Amino acid sequence: MTATVRLARPLAALLAVIGALVLLVTPTDRASAATAASSCALSGTTGWTDEGHWTDYGRFQRPIGTKRVLTLFVDFPDAPADGPTSTYTSQLTPAADWMWNASYGRTWLAVSPLDRWLRMPQPSTAYGFQRGITFETHEAYVRDAVAAADPYTDFSQYDLVYVVPPKTATAISFTPTYVWDPSTSGVRADGTRIKWAVTFGQDMWYWGPKIADHETGHTFGLPDLYSFTGDQHVYVGGWDLMGKIGGPAPQYVGWEGWKLGWIDDNQVTCLSGPGWTNVDLTGVEYVGGTKIAVIRTSATAAYVAESRRAAYTDARPCSTGVLIYKVDTSVQTGTGPVRVVNGNPSTTPPAGCTSLDMAAHRVGQSFTDWDARVQISVRSSGQYGDSIQISKW
Repeated sequence: MTATVRLARPLAALLAVIGALVLLVTPTDRASAATAASSCALSGTTGWTDEGHWTDYGRFQRPIGTKRVLTLFVDFPDAPADGPTSTYTSQLTPAADWMWNASYGRTWLAVSPLDRWLRMPQPSTAYGFQRGITFETHEAYVRDAVAAADPYTDFSQYDLVYVVPPKTATAISFTPTYVWDPSTSGVRADGTRIKWAVTFGQDMWYWGPKIADHETGHTFGLPDLYSFTGDQHVYVGGWDLMGKIGGPAPQYVGWEGWKLGWIDDNQVTCLSGPGWTNVDLTGVEYVGGTKIAVIRTSATAAYVAESRRAAYTDARPCSTGVLIYKVDTSVQTGTGPVRVVNGNPSTTPPAGCTSLDMAAHRVGQSFTDWDARVQISVRSSGQYGDSIQISKW
């Protein structure tokens, strides 16, 4: 992938490419260039959370409608509760409104707290909370929490369980998500299988309520967009909640909105073969309008362009304009299934922003990947969106 023209390209070859582009940009080709959105839908190949358009809803939770969430508050023999559960409820409550806005009103987290502390049978240090925690160890924690709560609630009435420890439980350091394994006996209560749970750790006090939206996103089948090694935010910076929870523009990228069913096919412009077309994009923060322009480049890869604005879930972005990124559905979680193209790599970011947070392309800027034969150019900009031209040759 290259973000600029290769100056070393022989002149004859460059002229040939320019000539090909001129041939593409004709009224006849423009009329036939865009194809059905389904032509740009990509299958996932990782067997787990990925950016594939189709999700295994036998394993993951459907992200449409009301999700009934039961919140359990657990303490431990070595880390007793330090105050009322209401303090912890207040910390997570805004997550519901954030999800509602991010989904354009298509997903609501109906959170019901079980307003009492539940004593876990083991010390907090016995539950093995560290990076790389095994599925079995994590499931044992969920099982103990469910067993402690079972006398006081009916689990058959809920879709998802949140498990919240007190601040005193420093050994419960981070927040993993539990997704059931259909091949095992799993965790059961009240005649129902507990399929999805978010077990919060001390990092909830660092990230704030949107950590619930990030982790709930995993139950919908979304992967992590931050890097599991090295620079954590090398791939998407602060442009997506699945990358950096506290990022300046955390709205889920439009590709994920489409995957989740929050963006309809008629809001997607697709270029799956040679041609070109102009696209008027409405900011992904707003309801309605065309949300993403997709240029498919292989069976598992595509470039996506969307408009980002300072509004609603993205109230304080470091840059606004056209966000361009590459999606590869064969790339596993934590290794860059989405990679943002930085349109302004030489810009010095202001305090609180990183170089990649300045990535949005402005009017007059364009991105070209000569290897993939793709070009995206920003033609104009307005209050609620941007107009672009996309081409493939």
